[in-house]
Amino acid sequence: MAVKRFVMMVAVVVMAVVAAEEFKLCNMSEDDLETCKPAVSEPTPADPSAECCKALSGADLTCLCSYKNSETLPLLGIDPDLAMALPAKCNLTPPSQC
Repeated sequence: MAVKRFVMMVAVVVMAVVAAEEFKLCNMSEDDLETCKPAVSEPTPADPSAECCKALSGADLTCLCSYKNSETLPLLGIDPDLAMALPAKCNLTPPSQC
């Protein structure tokens, strides 16, 4: 019985640590994604802010490009076409295969 309790306690601690980790997508934190969200959300997208472009400059653009046809971006409230146009709007070179 003591072993079961110990295993349950360890499982709870592991789940708490995992839940506390920040969400990241292609080297962009949740805060970075939120910074860029006004520029990639319909119906009236804004021009990307300097903060958005700075966050995007540290992102893995090839990784982001892999989400182009994914259902993940719309689930996050991101329009894929607007997202794919964002690097150029920030004067960044998008991957050639994107």
